[in-house]
Amino acid sequence: MSAKINLFIEKRNSEISLRPRFTIELKEKKQEVLNRFADEFKKETTKFSGSFVDGHLFISVSKKDEHFWSPQLHLEIVEESDNTATLKGLFGPKPQVWTLFMFIHFIIGCSFLAFCVVLYTRISLNESIFFPIIMMIVLPFIWIVLYMLGKIGKDTGKNQMKNLHDFMINTINS
Repeated sequence: MSAKINLFIEKRNSEISLRPRFTIELKEKKQEVLNRFADEFKKETTKFSGSFVDGHLFISVSKKDEHFWSPQLHLEIVEESDNTATLKGLFGPKPQVWTLFMFIHFIIGCSFLAFCVVLYTRISLNESIFFPIIMMIVLPFIWIVLYMLGKIGKDTGKNQMKNLHDFMINTINS
């Protein structure tokens, strides 16, 4: 009874992160791990889809289970020696969602600063400060609403992220 056992240590780079990262030291070759993932994606029962690009693996939730908040797992496998490799993982939203998230925050932040300048200018010119004050109250409120919307979608994304993590661990250990 010879069971294949992979011992690995999962090191988390940070406990609190918008895009959690981790590192796993593997006691096998890079190509063996990549082949296992390729075999897993060929199965009809798999719930995930993946694509390979030069030692990088992008694992996504299947199209039928996917929604706006669905995470993506990016794995990079670096060969350390003949029989060891390091797997580096990064959980995060799809690149389009991450770009939209950053763009909206950039626009709200720049707008807030612009209304600070408008407020200062209106105070200096002894003009009405009603509109700039309203905007300086509304913009942080929009930020809070966006944060709350993110919290709502986070639970579904968290469950999918756990499923992606379990899929990765099971594939590595198979």
